Amino acid sequence: MSDTIFHKILHRQIPAEIVYEDEHLFAFRDIAPQAPVHVLFVPKRDYATLNDVPEDDAVVIGRLAIAAARYAKAQGFAEDGYRVVMNCNGHGGQTVFQVHLHLLAGAPLGRFGTP
Repeated sequence: MSDTIFHKILHRQIPAEIVYEDEHLFAFRDIAPQAPVHVLFVPKRDYATLNDVPEDDAVVIGRLAIAAARYAKAQGFAEDGYRVVMNCNGHGGQTVFQVHLHLLAGAPLGRFGTP
C-alpha cells in the first residue's frame, strides 16, 4: 500500500474520518461520497487490485465484506439495504491502486445499467 493515499491515511499522515480499524483492516468515510453513506474498507495487506489477491489470501476479501456488513448493522441501515462494490483496474473504475471495498447506503440506490 506504500505511496497511495490509503497508506497515508492508515499512518495518519493525512486526515480522514476513520470509522473502524482492527489488526487486518481499516475503514473511513469517502471524501467524495456517491451516497449519503459511503465508507471505504481497506485491508492492511498490500494488494494493488483484486487480481493481485492470491487464492490462499481469500480471507482478506471476506474480512472486508464481513466488516462492511457489521458496520451496516451497527449503523442501523442493514435492514433497509446497502451496496458493496470493488472496482478493479481502469475500465472497472479503480482510481487508487490498493484493494478496497466501497459500502454505499442511506438512500435507495439505482440499478446498474450498461455502458
